[in-house]
Amino acid sequence: MATSVLAFLLLLFIEPILAKQQVDEEFLRNNRTIERFVNIRTHSLHAPYIDQDLQNRWWDFGADAYVNTNKHIRLTRAVSSQMGWLWSRLPLTAIHYEIDVEFKVSGDSSHLYGDGFAMWLTRKRAEPGPLFGAPDYFEGLGVIVDTYANSRHSYGFPRIMAVLGDGKTHFDKDNDFDGQTLDACSANIRRASVATKLKVTYVKDELLEVKVQYKGWDEWTPCIKVRDVSLPTSPFLGFTALTGEVYDAHDIVSVSSNSAYLSLPGRSRTELQGAYSPKGSSWFWTLLKWTTFLAIAFVAFTAYTTWAKRNGRVHGGFGNIVNRYDPNKRF
Repeated sequence: MATSVLAFLLLLFIEPILAKQQVDEEFLRNNRTIERFVNIRTHSLHAPYIDQDLQNRWWDFGADAYVNTNKHIRLTRAVSSQMGWLWSRLPLTAIHYEIDVEFKVSGDSSHLYGDGFAMWLTRKRAEPGPLFGAPDYFEGLGVIVDTYANSRHSYGFPRIMAVLGDGKTHFDKDNDFDGQTLDACSANIRRASVATKLKVTYVKDELLEVKVQYKGWDEWTPCIKVRDVSLPTSPFLGFTALTGEVYDAHDIVSVSSNSAYLSLPGRSRTELQGAYSPKGSSWFWTLLKWTTFLAIAFVAFTAYTTWAKRNGRVHGGFGNIVNRYDPNKRF
């Protein structure tokens, strides 16, 4: 009986949750939506980060970066003049994808700290440079978490920025990329009370979106949204960090990359809700769920009754079990 109730609850509650995740995704050109994700093992990274040979099959790290197998990959320590990097060995071949990164930026100072770290999707990999440890003239996308303001601005720091390089453009880090960002937001990601995360979603030639978790668990704050953006095909995924006279510890805790699969072109919102949401075809799904529940309950009850009779037990009222007793029988 407990098994049947559990099966019913799974049907009743888990399916709507999955449906809501699919239907609530950002609608794209031709009314398309992201239907599902498939993990990309070659571009995901979790503790303990290294294998028996003290290497990782899919990732390289270098410069001042080092691995704490229980906690993180530390790109820089909280000391001055540090630079560290972490890069995928293989290019990312997915057409559409979502990358979820858990990171931590920490230090003892409450007013002077820096410089920050960056996530890269670029044609080249593992080349040092002045942009948070990466080259200036890069080709691809940089999602930069800048924790130190080099000049005065109307917005606050730390600041998360998206910059797009064509391999020819010089980026003005000394002025905090003023006028060179695709989009940006301010987010107090240092010393947050929850795990800090970035979620970068890219749909080829249509949408780049960045959300950040720092206010509460599973509370994703929209940060960057850019339409009609094109990134290089098969980029390398990397993370770099840099400290100067001011400093912080910059850690990568985990990386989860997923290939995104879109709905068929031209499918309307109503059709998607009908396919995935209980509201779209409520009478059919309700009938199916209750029919399944009753069938499972009947089979379970029949099996239990048969077992009880074979073992000399009968039901004495609802839910009460008594031993079978024959007063004329002698033992």
